[in-house]
Amino acid sequence: MDQNILTIVMVVILAALIFFMFRSSRKRQKQQSELQKQVVPGATVMTNFGVFGTIVSIDEEHNKVELETSPGHILTVHRQTIGRVETTPDTVEETPADAVETETTVGDEKPQFGERIEDVDTASTPESKKTDE
Repeated sequence: MDQNILTIVMVVILAALIFFMFRSSRKRQKQQSELQKQVVPGATVMTNFGVFGTIVSIDEEHNKVELETSPGHILTVHRQTIGRVETTPDTVEETPADAVETETTVGDEKPQFGERIEDVDTASTPESKKTDE
């Protein structure tokens, strides 16, 4: 009697493992198909080996993608090496140059990293009043 219960438990555990394997496989296939839908010319992508670039063209017949990594440098990679789509052409928004505002430091505010500040009190300090005699 104990062997029958043990056999039934083992079969149930095996069935559960097979169910979860198929479920995760379907989930991965769905994610891969969604990624491939986003792979279009003009999209900014990252490959599985860490190279960022913009898709120039796609060869569906040979599963090749041409990536422009920097101006004038084009890499040809297999389509399945695209690991992540950073931006698609529809989501890219460029701000006009006149809409960019610059912040200035006033009073006790700390300057931004790399921002130059002019020392207003340099003319009134004793070191600046020193003259060569």
